[in-house]
Amino acid sequence: MMSMTFGVSNSITLLFDFWDVHGPAGMALSVFVVLLLTVFYELLKVWRVWLGKGSQLARPRPTSAGPSPGYSSSILESSSSESSLAPIEPHPPSPSTRHSWLLHVIQTLLHILQVSLGYMLMLCVMSYNTWIFLGVVMGSVLGYFISFPLLGQM
Repeated sequence: MMSMTFGVSNSITLLFDFWDVHGPAGMALSVFVVLLLTVFYELLKVWRVWLGKGSQLARPRPTSAGPSPGYSSSILESSSSESSLAPIEPHPPSPSTRHSWLLHVIQTLLHILQVSLGYMLMLCVMSYNTWIFLGVVMGSVLGYFISFPLLGQM
């Protein structure tokens, strides 16, 4: 049975059978790979926010043809006007609709990647190896440090 306490061993198997670490050089390389994966995870989160803001800009803005703030909507609904009797014709899909659909698909794929990577990093931490844990924490700190200024530019 696996130990459920943190240890400082240089021998560990991470995630897959082929990622079998023996010795300090292999551990240093594994910590570096986990650190890079965590930095990528943090950058991925910022990229998704950036794409989300881009898709909000692509949405059509509502027109100000609605009632002004002082009027009740029940008064407008009860009045009969010629415009309410006119048939409503559907608008053909605009290019921005296709663009927003493509952005949604890209965001969905990025979400799948982010969730998968997040769970893999969690499983790395659950190996209870102190070095791997520190690699994930330092990668998260470094990734946030790099990506935080990018949030201000969006």
